Amino acid sequence: MSNRRKDHLGASSSEPLPVIIIGNGPSGICLSYLLSGYTPYVRPDAVHPHPLLQRKLSEAPGVSIMDQDLDYLSEGLEGRCQSPVALLFDTLLRPDTDFGGSVESILTWRHQKERAIPHLVLGRNPPGGAWHSIEGSMVTLSQGEWMGLPDLQVKDWMCKKRRGLRNSRATAGDIAHYYRDYVIRKGLSHNFVSSATVTAVEWGTPEPSSPGARDPSPLFQVSGFVAAEDQSQQPFSLRAHNVVLATGTSDSPARLGVPGEGLPFVHHDLSALEAATRAGTVSPSSDPVLIIGAGLSAADAVLYARHYGVPVIHAFRRPVDDPGLVFNQLPKMLYPEYHKVHQMMRERSILSPSPYEGYRSLPEHQLLLLKEDRQAVFRDPQGLQKVFGVALVLLLIGSHPDLSFLPGAGADLAVDPDQPLSAKRNPVDVDPFTYQSIHQEGLYAMGPLAGDNFVRFVQGGALAVASSLLRKEARKPP
Repeated sequence: MSNRRKDHLGASSSEPLPVIIIGNGPSGICLSYLLSGYTPYVRPDAVHPHPLLQRKLSEAPGVSIMDQDLDYLSEGLEGRCQSPVALLFDTLLRPDTDFGGSVESILTWRHQKERAIPHLVLGRNPPGGAWHSIEGSMVTLSQGEWMGLPDLQVKDWMCKKRRGLRNSRATAGDIAHYYRDYVIRKGLSHNFVSSATVTAVEWGTPEPSSPGARDPSPLFQVSGFVAAEDQSQQPFSLRAHNVVLATGTSDSPARLGVPGEGLPFVHHDLSALEAATRAGTVSPSSDPVLIIGAGLSAADAVLYARHYGVPVIHAFRRPVDDPGLVFNQLPKMLYPEYHKVHQMMRERSILSPSPYEGYRSLPEHQLLLLKEDRQAVFRDPQGLQKVFGVALVLLLIGSHPDLSFLPGAGADLAVDPDQPLSAKRNPVDVDPFTYQSIHQEGLYAMGPLAGDNFVRFVQGGALAVASSLLRKEARKPP
């Protein structure tokens, strides 16, 4: 951590910061890049393949994208995301990627230091966030080129590192390294504080305004601690005019709520399987690992266990051929390993013989109880109970964002305040062109918290937030 950052954390009475970003994953990194004065312009010789967008861009030559009307530019765009600004920024960075094309970005980047807005990025992990918690050999769901941040393509970075993409995809370890390296290469390190845990964000009283000034904006108090190498904790308390929530959704694993879920051999993340494999707790000769879930995290666990020859019982509540299963939405050519898991789920059910030694699937089974003697009790589709002895249990059924540091855990900020906050079903309610909370001025949410669940699309949220903050700065009295 730089001395300047230490000064910020240690001085509770210092001047309020313009912006504090909570979360240092791809969303937070991209926003820090934009707030550091890096400004996107359309290259003078560039022609976008989308005729309507090209016409709109030609109406404001030489004007930064961040200074243009994002609502106007994004109107009429379609793609794999609901956010209009995310679609806009994605198509400016990767004009025809969804059609298999390779047209290069029409943007050029200028470092204009006079446009920089002072800010601080707080995160528990190194820059890259939760990517540092994923088993390094796991292959990314998205294509490698879609994992990149502005002005540093993943394939170029990997080429210099003498690494290669696997079937157009990168490993999680490579991507985590890329994000950490990106912060260094772009000169952003002084904005980042790692090992930082935020424990409370409160709305403060607006600062008194001078006569004739515009109405004061709310002031936020951000409190928490930084963990040192010796495990000691340095508390901090900061004030800011704006707070950006970029924490992702992997903080709080979803739970089944069944008896025995709190037993020591029951876990909610893949790292427990990795640790047990290294320790020899699970092995080809041990009882099976029970994996609950039918998503990609569960599939990753199956693949990991199979790689080490560990026997697996794989249980899930849906039918194998349910069209809602994620496997049915992935192209087989790009994701052969996930389709292999889906094939195993179908062909190695408890009632059918199969060539997959050491793997058994339990479709349409409901877990009822986990016993201290490592017995798992299920109800099958016919309503009968079945019991299996297991060595380890992994409940991989999704996760929820942890906003416990906000008043009411952020429940009042959701689209439907009466339902749990969910990245897919009930995200934070934000203005689609600024990503500012509908319910609280000065509070922003981006990335999965705002419903943008893929790295290629979280960058549009960063563009919207940065554009909004720049406009606020421009309105400040001299």
